[in-house]
Amino acid sequence: MVTSDADAERAYDEDRFSTHALHSSDRAKVLFGYFEPGQFIPVHAPESDLVVRVESGRGLVRDGADERSVETGDVVVVPAGDSRGIHANEGERLEALLVVSPPPTDAEHAPVREGLRRGEFEPS
Repeated sequence: MVTSDADAERAYDEDRFSTHALHSSDRAKVLFGYFEPGQFIPVHAPESDLVVRVESGRGLVRDGADERSVETGDVVVVPAGDSRGIHANEGERLEALLVVSPPPTDAEHAPVREGLRRGEFEPS
């Protein structure tokens, strides 16, 4: 059994969002995501379902063409294959519990790496 909480795992990076994995298997990955104001996970479309539960702060979650403002306590589910990204509001940290199933492949995360390299939420 794995137990933890956002307070125990909290770690921010001023250059990019940071994560702390709580569990990883070939079926699912569970992690905390920590975002400084304005930080983001670039839009990408892996073949994984995503569940986001906002632990604190405010931001937005992209699901396909839709953007949803989120705040503490909100839960968002993005189906596999839909474009998704997470963006913390300016001036506010965002902490979220993220569950992906199955975990994305390294190739599916190439747009994330490219978007971070370019500083673009929506890499082309």
